[in-house]
Amino acid sequence: MCMQVAWKQMRVVAALILTANLSATYAQTTAVVSPGNGASASNRLNLQQCIDVAQQNNIQIRQGQLTVANSNLQLHQSRLNLLPTTNFQANQGLNGGRSINPQSNGFVQQSIVSGNYQLNASATVYNGMTLRNTIKQNDLILQASEQELSATKNNVSLTVAQNYLNVLIGTEQLAVAQRQADVTRAQLDRTQKLVNAGSAPEANLFELRATLASNEVDIITAQNTLDLAKVSLLQAMNVPINQDFEVEQISVPDPGLDPYTASVQQLFDVASGNLPEVKGADLRVKSAALGVQVAKGALYPVLTLNGNLSSLYSSAANQQNIPNGTTRQQISGFFTDANGSPVPVYTNISGSDIVNVTYFDQLQNNFNRSASLFLRVPIFQGNLSRNRITTAKIQQQNAELTAQNTRLTLRQQIETAYTSMRAAANKFKATQVQVASLEKAFQVAESRLNAGAINATDYSIAKTNLDRARNSLVQTKYDYVFRTKILDYYQNKPLSFN
Repeated sequence: MCMQVAWKQMRVVAALILTANLSATYAQTTAVVSPGNGASASNRLNLQQCIDVAQQNNIQIRQGQLTVANSNLQLHQSRLNLLPTTNFQANQGLNGGRSINPQSNGFVQQSIVSGNYQLNASATVYNGMTLRNTIKQNDLILQASEQELSATKNNVSLTVAQNYLNVLIGTEQLAVAQRQADVTRAQLDRTQKLVNAGSAPEANLFELRATLASNEVDIITAQNTLDLAKVSLLQAMNVPINQDFEVEQISVPDPGLDPYTASVQQLFDVASGNLPEVKGADLRVKSAALGVQVAKGALYPVLTLNGNLSSLYSSAANQQNIPNGTTRQQISGFFTDANGSPVPVYTNISGSDIVNVTYFDQLQNNFNRSASLFLRVPIFQGNLSRNRITTAKIQQQNAELTAQNTRLTLRQQIETAYTSMRAAANKFKATQVQVASLEKAFQVAESRLNAGAINATDYSIAKTNLDRARNSLVQTKYDYVFRTKILDYYQNKPLSFN
């Protein structure tokens, strides 16, 4: 666990420090690894270019972007849910045989073409603040998703920066190995002249040639390490490794050894208010709390306002009798008078004209409108609403525990980083003293070898010890610098080498 924490912290610092130094040169650099095909590259890449390509290609970031887009869509939809819902319905039918005339409600024996049209609207007046609370909850979910996406981008950037740092370290160690070989070659040439002049034994040549062979092996090892570091960098960028490129160098001066002034508690207080992981966890807690209020809304009555517009058409009502103001008498029956003779009974019937009724006239004549209030009061639903409230409370408690664990992990990371910084400072200081001492010892050994006071074996031992110490100093310098910058990162300080 501690090793994982330390590794993550190293990645944090690498991204921040290197980004701060290379931002000024980013606009002037033409190197590019194409995101998508990844096969083209120029000779040099800086850190920002590597991070940009990695963030474009990284699948987790793209998934996070989809999550943010989905959360934004859910928020937009929850706002639209406040608006009334409207629906239009149309029904066109053909009936044959015995049918009902919609105009007279009488039975007719004919084929009828009919149409029924309705426009409905419904608006929620009150539902226990469920819609409003859902909007607030989705807004918090969107903010949490954005913070989590930022955290994912940071992790990707840190991974790229760590691999970028490994390439820089590998490049510097390769240069150290090459300089070591150059020193050995120069000493070998000098010894060759001394042997030719009879001032040194030939055995010294064999010892120096063996030392040079060892130096050449170190060069090959350093080159292999550098090649693997480049492969890891390209893989972190999600591009193929069939590329030949170099990374831009940066100058990391020797750090000071002044004690770090901020305490662990101060670091934690600042970091807990700035890191996106913590912000996202807090937003999830607030969202879960609103989820409880949303669930409670199901216990309240729901009041809905409804409106309806409708009309209909029937081919059986294409004609209509219109009174024309005239009357006529029509025998409606008979009765028998006293003589037994039938006497007709006349009824006055108003006269009318048959007129055609057009399609749109029917729609206008049959137009209907209505409005209503609908009240639904929940009484018993198998305890469903209560169980949903309990589930929402459990989710809230789980979100609170997640936020607590995020802060606990952050505190542990800071404690580890603080302790590691002190250890790295002590190691760097000791390595500096070691290198200084071994440089003096090597100078003495080189002078004595030239004077013939020691053999090449003693010289090789002194040189090997110095070479190892210098390699160790490269590692400890970067280690101490980046562990110091980790603590600066937690304090939200601007990072620079000045």
